[in-house]
Amino acid sequence: MNSVLARRTRILAATTAAAGLLLVAGCTSTDGGGSGTKTAAGGVELVKAGQLTTCTHLPYPPFQSEIDGKVQGFDVALIDLVAKDLGVKQDILDTPFENFKTGAFLNSGECDLAAAGMTITDERKKNVDFSDPYFDATQAVLADKGAGISSFADLKGKKVGAQAQTTGEDYAKSQGLDPVSFESSDAVLNGLRSGQVDAVVIDYPVVQGWLKDKANADAFEVADNINTGEQYGFTVKKGNTKLLAAINKALSEARSDGTYRELYEKWIGPYDESAASASPSAS
Repeated sequence: MNSVLARRTRILAATTAAAGLLLVAGCTSTDGGGSGTKTAAGGVELVKAGQLTTCTHLPYPPFQSEIDGKVQGFDVALIDLVAKDLGVKQDILDTPFENFKTGAFLNSGECDLAAAGMTITDERKKNVDFSDPYFDATQAVLADKGAGISSFADLKGKKVGAQAQTTGEDYAKSQGLDPVSFESSDAVLNGLRSGQVDAVVIDYPVVQGWLKDKANADAFEVADNINTGEQYGFTVKKGNTKLLAAINKALSEARSDGTYRELYEKWIGPYDESAASASPSAS
């Protein structure tokens, strides 16, 4: 780890609350707004004093998942930078993915922002405000090596899986497929392993993470990679301009000082220059 990354990143510790949903990812920074106040640095109003509460949906490696008892990943590390700038710690709340489309947990005041490897779409913009894009994504077809699938076109007539409420599922449906819906990315992989499906359509970085496991690499192969023009963004409640500005500032600084690249290489793989030069999304 070089000095740039050492300055900007912190080890994230996670604990599970009694309900099994609340996961706390702690930064080393302190509450800059003072004891008991919900106002952080820059006048950003928070739902809970001294912490930046992030809604996510676990697991979704390499963006967020529990590793060795800690919630870690690319999204977690980037939002940790935002929390550090605000002078608070990051707390992570695990919630159903469908809530990210509606902004339900943002509107109810349970979370300050959502970070869940979420694609920026016009439909979702109706309910939430997106940050500048922080990652360019493609959809991958991962198939059983014995399924005879070498392209997306070969999926017709095959059993196909996808994660529910995702753009991968939407894309498969738009191409005339009727995918089996799985609740999480782990369930998608288990469906492929158990033979419930012959192939899956899911974000390529997720597939990259799976294939680091030799057993998966021996059993499955990437049959196709589809550039759907997707970009990921973090979301806040509509009108929360100060927090949105703080997120965009942290992303911009991370790109400028090299932190983004190092986190990308740590969690995603070989650095893709286009990921750092993605143009800001329209608000």
